[in-house]
Amino acid sequence: MYEAVKNRILELCEQKNYTIYKLAMESGVAPSSIKNILYGKSKNPGIVTIKMLCDGFGISIVEFFDTPKFRNMVQEMQ
Repeated sequence: MYEAVKNRILELCEQKNYTIYKLAMESGVAPSSIKNILYGKSKNPGIVTIKMLCDGFGISIVEFFDTPKFRNMVQEMQ
């Protein structure tokens, strides 16, 4: 799950041409918190943090998790 969340954040940053600093400014999440997620120090970001990042990206939580990687993960867990 951690890798999927990390990769989704990186994918969205690339799509929106966001740096970590730009994402921090848009989302209200500290740059250090974003770096901790991306570099593995924080392997379990809370839903509030993910929601704030989604707000910064201008997407919903549903859009964040609506990818083949997450859909396959849900099927694997059933």
